[in-house]
Amino acid sequence: MEIDKVKDPATVKLHSQVEMGSMELKSILGYDDQGLVAAPEKKSSDEAPLKVLYSSGSGSFNRKVMRNTVVHSIRTVVFSSRLNLLMPFGPLAILVQTLTGHHGWVFLLSLLGIIPLAERLGYATEQLACYTGPTVGGLLNATFGNATELIISIYALRNGMIRVVQQSLLGSILSNMLLVLGCAFFAGGLVFSKRPQVFNKATAAVNSGLLLMAVMGLLLPALLHTTHTELHFGKSALALSRFTSCIMLVAYASYLFFQLKSQRSLYVPVDEQGEEVHRDASDDDDEVPEISKWESIIWLTILTAWISILSEYLVNAIEGASVALNIPVAFISVILLPIVGNAAEHAGAVMFAMKDKLDITLGVAIGSSTQISMFGIPFCVMVGWIMGVPMDLNFQLFETATLFITVLVVAFMLQEGTSNYFKGLMLILCYVIVAASFFVHIDPTAIQDKPPETKE
Repeated sequence: MEIDKVKDPATVKLHSQVEMGSMELKSILGYDDQGLVAAPEKKSSDEAPLKVLYSSGSGSFNRKVMRNTVVHSIRTVVFSSRLNLLMPFGPLAILVQTLTGHHGWVFLLSLLGIIPLAERLGYATEQLACYTGPTVGGLLNATFGNATELIISIYALRNGMIRVVQQSLLGSILSNMLLVLGCAFFAGGLVFSKRPQVFNKATAAVNSGLLLMAVMGLLLPALLHTTHTELHFGKSALALSRFTSCIMLVAYASYLFFQLKSQRSLYVPVDEQGEEVHRDASDDDDEVPEISKWESIIWLTILTAWISILSEYLVNAIEGASVALNIPVAFISVILLPIVGNAAEHAGAVMFAMKDKLDITLGVAIGSSTQISMFGIPFCVMVGWIMGVPMDLNFQLFETATLFITVLVVAFMLQEGTSNYFKGLMLILCYVIVAASFFVHIDPTAIQDKPPETKE
């Protein structure tokens, strides 16, 4: 007890010497407390090789991780789908164009080469959508799903092929509303044959209203031109088309605000009783992304650029392919091009329907049609205005009437908020009728462009 209370001066001195010795030892070895944060003031010659060795080891480790990430990303995106076996047809189309210039083969090879690219573009969009949420994800799916059609349209506009642009955009709407939605309803109805599948009727009603507005925007310039009641013949329909396009773009921007900000609760999925279902991402294993967000963005950029290159070869070969294959340009523009461009929506919509996620299916199929009619077509009109190309909303009476009947048929199919395989079959058969109609359809502008026959 007395030893604890009384401090011997010799003992105190001994402790102080030990502490000073330990501090000197730490300073010599470079392991003082600040050495963990900052470098010591004095460095021996042995420390530099250790630091270089550590840095080189870290760099090689980072390079190895980066290399493994790139290999995994390529394996996931490029080699995970059997449809990617068609990818070599793209470079083959460029090779055939360079060596032979045969438009028929270039068109077919470009068409086949774009199919897997459009599907992979949809896959990368779905991966990116996993980081954004269902509403923004559906918008991304519709936007990048339509990227192929818009790229083809811009190249066609640059070549002055206005009718190809009009008919390909119209065909994309028809394909999404009849073929894509029909196949999704049919496949989902076969999987869930014991009960009808349900979806949100309010969402379908909003999209149907926007599609009818788009039909009105296309119908009035066509009637004005056909009935010869323009104030300035040949100019009034173009001016009306540009004005209407601006209004349609404003309406689409308002729709986006309505969907993403104002009435987000309107776009919540529903169950069989019509009640809202709030899905948690952690409860669904399918929502786990396979690639990172930045990998998705990089792949979207690469795929979009490659589609742009092939689209130029495809557009340049359309007219020559029509002659070589003896197929009307209207059939190529309305049927063949949209089927290729809608490969991503087609696969995605069917997949979601088979998983009983019809609200996402409608967001992809009907949402894509809404986006093309309210944004894609007016956007091409404005781009043509900038390029000096007289692109208008006069799609001719036959095409506009086909769109009007299609919107009515689909609106009636969606009004109950349920689907089954028979509804899907009816939509598919309607698309077959439309395809047959355009196969025997002669474009009236093509007749007008032909020189009159001279009588001898």
